[in-house]
Amino acid sequence: MNETRRILSIDGGGIKGTFPASFLATIEERLSHSIADYFDLITGTSTGGIIALALGLGFSGREVLAFYETLGHEVFAGNRMLLLLRHVGFAKHDPERLRKALVDKFGYRKLGDSRKRLVIPSLNLENGEVHIFKTAHSARFLMDSQESVVHVAMATAAAPTYFPAHRISAGTPLVDGGTWANNPTALAVVEAIGTLGWERRDLRVLSLGCTMSSLDVGFGRKYGLGWLYWADKVVEVFMAGQSSGSLGTAGVLAGPENVFRYSPSVPAKRFRLDVTAEIQSLKGLGFTEARKALPAIKRVFFEEPAEPFVPYPPA
Repeated sequence: MNETRRILSIDGGGIKGTFPASFLATIEERLSHSIADYFDLITGTSTGGIIALALGLGFSGREVLAFYETLGHEVFAGNRMLLLLRHVGFAKHDPERLRKALVDKFGYRKLGDSRKRLVIPSLNLENGEVHIFKTAHSARFLMDSQESVVHVAMATAAAPTYFPAHRISAGTPLVDGGTWANNPTALAVVEAIGTLGWERRDLRVLSLGCTMSSLDVGFGRKYGLGWLYWADKVVEVFMAGQSSGSLGTAGVLAGPENVFRYSPSVPAKRFRLDVTAEIQSLKGLGFTEARKALPAIKRVFFEEPAEPFVPYPPA
């Protein structure tokens, strides 16, 4: 007998995470349970990782959205011109502000306190290997349970040039999982099939981005230009390719009809990952997109809660 497994995947995007937070909070208002209760596996990168961790710890969608409405003003405060000058040679923002906001929200809870299966990506700067934090949803994943949730959040959100690398309790220097999995949809599907052994035909994936803009590299399409031209465009190119590849891989593995993606198109530079002036606009966009999406996804994801997650006991 088929047993549907529901996956939630949330992209990175800084304060633009207000969009998926609002999307989830809006849908939750129409449900009988907290939004996280309807998913078997949640993955998130950077800001999406922070949202995933909050949901795993039992925070409601409404609480996560309220957190985002204040988070940006606490973390990205400062004179914009001075921050821009600082950004030339140093990490743009003080990580202590982010750490304090996370401690205020999460306290000193551990990843093992999560009520949901979580997959949170980062990158190890010591050896260049991916570093993926996972709950104990397999007998192979028992090491991360005692890691501080704040450490996990700081590591997955340590976007190069915006924040310095974050050293977890073991001393490992980690940076933003967005360096290789800003859209972690494929990572979630691979985890579901390869690690958890779930049948691909049973997977249903809700993938939330933090808005998107059409890729525009200007003269780079026609001429062989150098680093001076490409410096502020190459990250956007990499991000677009990674997201497209992630969604394509997830579609091949789970079936494109089982991957539901919501990341509305907006004008280029409409929203930036550390600009807080548009938080209310992002909140409104999340409400609007959720309102349109709910009729199509309610039956797929939100008819009844998922089975409780029982982690493997420590060795």
